[in-house]
Amino acid sequence: MSSMRTHYCGLVTEELLGQTVSLCGWVHRRRDHGGVIFIDLRDREGLVQVVCHPDNADVFKGAEHVRNEYCLRITGTVVNRLEGTANANLKSGKIEINTTQLEVLNASVPVPFQLDDENLSETTRLTHRVLDLRRDQMQHNLRLRYKVAMEVRKYLDNLGFIDIETPMLGKSTPEGARDYLVPSRVNPGTFFALPQSPQLFKQLLMVANFDRYYQITKCFRDEDLRADRQPEFTQIDCETSFLTEQEIRDLFEDMMRVVFKNAAGIDLPNPFPVMDFATAMGSYGSDKPDMRVKLQFTELTDLMKTVEFKVFNSAANMVGGRVVGLRVPQGGSMPRSEIDAYTQFVAIYGAKGLAYIKVNEKAKGRDGLQSPIVKNLSDDVLAQILTLTGAEDGDLIFFGADKAKVVNDAMGALRVKIGHSEFGKKAGLFDEVWSPLWVIDFPMFEYDDEADRWTATHHPFTAPKDGHEDMLVTNPGACIAKAYDMVLNGWELGGGSIRIHREEVQSKVFRALKIDAEEAQLKFGFLLDALQYGAPPHGGLAFGLDRLITLMTGSTSIRDVIAFPKTQRAQDLLTNAPSEVDEKQLKELHIRLRGEQPKVA
Repeated sequence: MSSMRTHYCGLVTEELLGQTVSLCGWVHRRRDHGGVIFIDLRDREGLVQVVCHPDNADVFKGAEHVRNEYCLRITGTVVNRLEGTANANLKSGKIEINTTQLEVLNASVPVPFQLDDENLSETTRLTHRVLDLRRDQMQHNLRLRYKVAMEVRKYLDNLGFIDIETPMLGKSTPEGARDYLVPSRVNPGTFFALPQSPQLFKQLLMVANFDRYYQITKCFRDEDLRADRQPEFTQIDCETSFLTEQEIRDLFEDMMRVVFKNAAGIDLPNPFPVMDFATAMGSYGSDKPDMRVKLQFTELTDLMKTVEFKVFNSAANMVGGRVVGLRVPQGGSMPRSEIDAYTQFVAIYGAKGLAYIKVNEKAKGRDGLQSPIVKNLSDDVLAQILTLTGAEDGDLIFFGADKAKVVNDAMGALRVKIGHSEFGKKAGLFDEVWSPLWVIDFPMFEYDDEADRWTATHHPFTAPKDGHEDMLVTNPGACIAKAYDMVLNGWELGGGSIRIHREEVQSKVFRALKIDAEEAQLKFGFLLDALQYGAPPHGGLAFGLDRLITLMTGSTSIRDVIAFPKTQRAQDLLTNAPSEVDEKQLKELHIRLRGEQPKVA
């Protein structure tokens, strides 16, 4: 293997009995058992037990002084462990190394935590990230990340996709998230932007006849962070020409099945279910519904338009208002304290309250229902609620009533929370399975009340559905896009669309977004010009590699699958970035800071 070692620690097994091996690694544990010193030596492949006997004075003396995380090189003979001391959890668990030579390659200062401590704060882990990365789980996560990337490359390479790099320094086009800006030293007063995605460049590559492109690349967005977001993230970016929307979805659905199977031994269903956006929002309040949860909304808006109960009536009659019910089978057993906790939970999403009805005895009508709101609803309305929701004795019905966005966000989150709860799992409201889904037929545009204009739901380069092109001018809100998202277990795994390949259609979209011809030429002239040179029909998709690995590993945050991530405040605790720079650097970039000036380094 090398002049320093013959094998990896974790791969030494009984097949090497009697052989002399040289190993390099770190001291995971050192134990002194009555004159015999045992060292668990660790490398990236696992642990092996090293035994140091007092009859070898040099080895024993060296072993007396080593401590956790010392880096060692040892040579010794592979022997069987004593009867009854085998460790079935290790590949090397049946053997140990009878040490004949021990060399300390580098000592270690006392470590701030034990590597197998499972109760470390994230601040501790990110501050000491180098040590954190030595832990088994992080080693596993990053090696799986590598395997997934390789499987993606093999799959795409076999289908004729070409890996092409696109620029990291590009033009700022502030349609979407905020850009990270990079000042230009040689062009004073101008700025590059780090790419939010390679979107326009990959479209230009299709115009340039590369036909099938992919890239596993960094992207940057200066946005508020959550568990599934980072200021810099890795994208599996793909684009192809002359394929239909269905053909693109089929290709990448198959890729995900192959990657999950080969990299992680996970079988995804074939085919993936398909759901349109309207159904996803109507039944689940989310464009990335977690289909493992067996709960869905009942639409009650029309029913509530004439009730006297103001909470429901006002929401049902407001422009863009909505009233829904969420039936929870067996939910009648929930104590009031749990319902109050859910009321506080939905408030996070803007809900002003959480009305409910417990169905004790359905046959008794009003008298069989328990709720503060029952007195505000007529017998007929109560009967229709029970019929529409399909409620049975012992069930609980929660209600959401407000603007549609508030209802969707609050009740959608409540649906998932109940499904994932201990109660939900005991009540059979959650399936522990891999549940992928295609969500299709997104609206082209969303209306921004604050800006008083339409904005692109995905991005402004998405093509409208066939027959919807005229609506770009006459009725943008009714225009449906050739867009598609792949969802897995409630996470958006990837998204894409068929792109606009004709200049006149792209210009119509810009006008719908209130981007006039002059502004469009200034920001996107290079694209509009390229589309006029016989641009082919094309489309693609991009997957979030970080999210993909997070799901595969069962991690709760993408920070657990990135080697050197940022915190939720977009800081790197290991290197203390971002940091101040000195005045000389700022002058070279023609930048002056407002307020307090930076300290000179």
